[in-house]
Amino acid sequence: MRNSIKSSLLTFSAISIALAANQTLALEIKLADVLPESHSWNVAAKGFAEDVKNQTNSRVTIKLYPSGQLGNENTLVEGLQIGSIQAGIIGCGSFQPVEPKFGISELPYAWPDRQAAYAAYDGKLGDRLENLALKHNIKIVSWWENGFRHITNNRAPINTPKDLDGLKIRVTPDKMRLDAFIGLGASPAPLAFGELYSALQQGVFDAQENPLAIIYSSSFYEVQKYVSLTGHVWSPACLTFSQYTWKRMSDEDQVTVQKLADKWRDKQRVMTQNDDSKLIKKLEDQGMVINTVNTAPFAAAVAPVWKKYEPILGKDMIDLVKQYAAAEQTSGE
Repeated sequence: MRNSIKSSLLTFSAISIALAANQTLALEIKLADVLPESHSWNVAAKGFAEDVKNQTNSRVTIKLYPSGQLGNENTLVEGLQIGSIQAGIIGCGSFQPVEPKFGISELPYAWPDRQAAYAAYDGKLGDRLENLALKHNIKIVSWWENGFRHITNNRAPINTPKDLDGLKIRVTPDKMRLDAFIGLGASPAPLAFGELYSALQQGVFDAQENPLAIIYSSSFYEVQKYVSLTGHVWSPACLTFSQYTWKRMSDEDQVTVQKLADKWRDKQRVMTQNDDSKLIKKLEDQGMVINTVNTAPFAAAVAPVWKKYEPILGKDMIDLVKQYAAAEQTSGE
């Protein structure tokens, strides 16, 4: 009888351990962002999630929550730190409240083209920022793209900084962006992205600034008339995991997820490049008036911003940006 009970207990323990192991290995991750489902972030994230599920044999599954379903970017960043948000695709600048050096991504007119920015964020600049994020329990897995930002408005085309005089423009809630547009003569103010469409519709703001993909996917053509291709900032997006979630994966699955994150980073960047060449026509078809801009006067007007923020960002970080930008310009000559 005793042997029978002992055998039953051992069998029950073995089953319990096996079930616990399976529960540990079967990890479902919620991946959140604030942009519409049609945006390249979410198109790429869908492919990323499918690949992760297939290549981990469903040990890791990712469920997407686009369009701000789990909160705005500040909420997502706060949640990543404490583990209440498991993963997200988040604009790099939104990490500034956690670590001010992430403001490096907001420097106006930092990059001569995308390739210089890619090299920097996939290289030493990205490494520096990833190490800073880890101190706050945030694992940056790969650097996706938000893209070059341009100005839309309802007043007139923006050809020179003087055309911005007094223009009420919504900007992202970071001080550097505010200072840049104050330097350009505009009247900037921050507002959560989810409230932007209605604010433009109601005339609370005359203008806003975003990449073409966001302008189109958010239907801003319904409430804005002019697009001026100022390209004043190129910004990356961070595919991030809470460190608490990342550590729940096996080493093998971490390697797989990292590899797939980089694969879909490259695909998402290509999507963004292809979109930019098509979206101008699409926006024109929706009735928007688009003009190109000589950026030199704009870059000159915001040069003091670089000097002002050097003590915060660090001369070493700014020098890295300059080195990568100069290297790309040299290689392109």
